[in-house]
Amino acid sequence: MEVKTDADRVLEQAVESGAVAGVVAVAANETGAVYEGAFGKRAAGGPAPMTLDTVFWIASMTKAITSVAALQQVEHGRLSLDEPIAGVLPELKDPQVLEGFDSAGSPKLRPAKRPLTLRMLLTHTAGFTYDIWNADMGRYMEHAKIPGIIACKNVTLGTPLVFEPGQRWEYGISLDWAGKAVEKVSGRSLEDYFKAYIFGPLGMRDSGFVIGPDQRKRLATMHARMPDGTLAPMEFEMDQAPEFFMGGGGLYSTATDYLTFLRALLNNGTLDGVRILSPETVAEMNRNQIGDLNVTKLVSVIPQSSNDAEFFPGMVKKWGLAYMTSTEAASSGRGAGSLAWAGLGNTYYWLDPSARLAGVICTQILPFADPQALDLFEAWETALYRGRA
Repeated sequence: MEVKTDADRVLEQAVESGAVAGVVAVAANETGAVYEGAFGKRAAGGPAPMTLDTVFWIASMTKAITSVAALQQVEHGRLSLDEPIAGVLPELKDPQVLEGFDSAGSPKLRPAKRPLTLRMLLTHTAGFTYDIWNADMGRYMEHAKIPGIIACKNVTLGTPLVFEPGQRWEYGISLDWAGKAVEKVSGRSLEDYFKAYIFGPLGMRDSGFVIGPDQRKRLATMHARMPDGTLAPMEFEMDQAPEFFMGGGGLYSTATDYLTFLRALLNNGTLDGVRILSPETVAEMNRNQIGDLNVTKLVSVIPQSSNDAEFFPGMVKKWGLAYMTSTEAASSGRGAGSLAWAGLGNTYYWLDPSARLAGVICTQILPFADPQALDLFEAWETALYRGRA
């Protein structure tokens, strides 16, 4: 009980201090849960308590699920990691690279010299970006009257690259294109595909792009961090009838559902007799796929959406086929070779193959990389590892 008591105290204190309105945190090894906790309220000042089955917008935690779907199609021979993806998505046959703007403010574009591949899309080395962390892309989108990717309009995918494919790592919309590729070769919408081949088999009943009536009753409210540090409930919801299902960030889920997904990966692609990927594919997912390139700090240009964000400053970080990989052990206890990422609304997860441990912690706060949410994440994770020592 010591681990649970220490972890409970960390989460309870965060709610009592107002750092978060509510939080759900869960952790497990491949055989089952080692921690489950829910504290606070689904909305600041509201009556509904946080519960283990509270539904969250998990945003970019969607990416790992889209990656698994794409790799399933690689295993079936319908997608290739290294052939030009234009063979599946003709829209990507002639990508353009944004090289700046002329004196009149018009974008300067040139054809890319290399074709895009699925591997590039999965590793964020294709050249796509987000306007949240790239001012030139924001300027381009304003010029071209393209709405933000969160609008889930097909036109939002029509942005140029910001560097030559394979030249560097930069976080962006490439997983939305990977989702489109899965739809094309499977003949199913991403919503239907996930339910048929990932969520259904694993028993993830509360996960999907479309919020069902039962899930809506358990939905957490998004909050804005105010200048004085308090949290104000805000209106936020992903379009429930989008032009495309956003493989890079459209999913709703629960912490316990997502932990089920992580347990399958922790167990080499299999959980409770259900296989979603081969052990060889999972091993490849977990390896550095970007060579000498490094994951870099996300420097915000839209502060209402994100703070500057970098996990483990000073550590060299790499990217596998689904998530960031750590090259060193962390002070929290997380081992070298661990895998992790996050969602814009301050939801976070990690997989530690060496310790056989996975964890998920969910709040609903904007902007991303909220310092108080990150402090809570680190303190809770540290309590878990200390309890296992």
